[in-house]
Amino acid sequence: MTGRTRGTVLLAVLALAWGSNFLWIKIALEGFDPITLTFGRLVLGALVLFAIVGVRRERLPRDAATWGHLAVAALLANAAPYLLFAVGETRVDSGIAGALNATTPLWTLLLASALRTQNRPTTAQAAGFLLGFLGCLLVFQPWTTNGIDLVGALICLAAAFSYALSYLYIGRHLAPRELSPVALSAGQLLAAAALLALALPFGDPETTTFTAPAITALLVLGVLGTGLAYIVNYALIRTDGAPQASLVSYLLPAIAVVLGALFLGEPLTATLIGVVVILFGVAVSRRQARPSG
Repeated sequence: MTGRTRGTVLLAVLALAWGSNFLWIKIALEGFDPITLTFGRLVLGALVLFAIVGVRRERLPRDAATWGHLAVAALLANAAPYLLFAVGETRVDSGIAGALNATTPLWTLLLASALRTQNRPTTAQAAGFLLGFLGCLLVFQPWTTNGIDLVGALICLAAAFSYALSYLYIGRHLAPRELSPVALSAGQLLAAAALLALALPFGDPETTTFTAPAITALLVLGVLGTGLAYIVNYALIRTDGAPQASLVSYLLPAIAVVLGALFLGEPLTATLIGVVVILFGVAVSRRQARPSG
């Protein structure tokens, strides 16, 4: 298999794994409350990564400072957004959750500018953010009486915002450290599982019904969508580089919307149009200014 073919296959596998997470969350919620679901997902993902770390004999972080940063990253990148999406999907369709997740790059741009971690937004970046906002309006449909659940949609947007915060935090405090990405991810998922364990008393275990679809969805979500997907992501970065690997973010919302329509009977209509507009806004915001001369 050539490097180009390998990269294409890895990209497709990763997009399907992450894009289908919203479908699996929706199915798993039929048997688990959001807190229990998120805790189980994190534990399964952590077990997968720790098994791989053990096989590779990679070194886990040992200093308290790194673990402190991992705890913050775990809250922003895993515990909070995973739980928020699970709660949000009790009120909105899985496709809508996937569509709103596509706003993450736009929130990242806005935060980076507000926190002055990059230069002032370019015209293209500002236009991209406005297009993304328009796409969100198309998803929300506030002008209709039968629009989506506003609270659920806002919860999903909060999850995307948390992801954006995590990218900035990880980029500043963890990415520069000379440690294995897999080992860091394993530690991060472990810390996230510990945080969710603190929330378990606030769950609703009486609603737990160990149905085959819910258990299967949780296993796929934890093992594939949370654990193995990290490994595929790193393999893709090694094969094609980080810029090409980041293209996966363009595929996730479309996959989430299509899978929700195919397997859950969720409507497309304005949601699909909103996805297209949001993704176009992301694409515009990522345009680089051409050098003069």
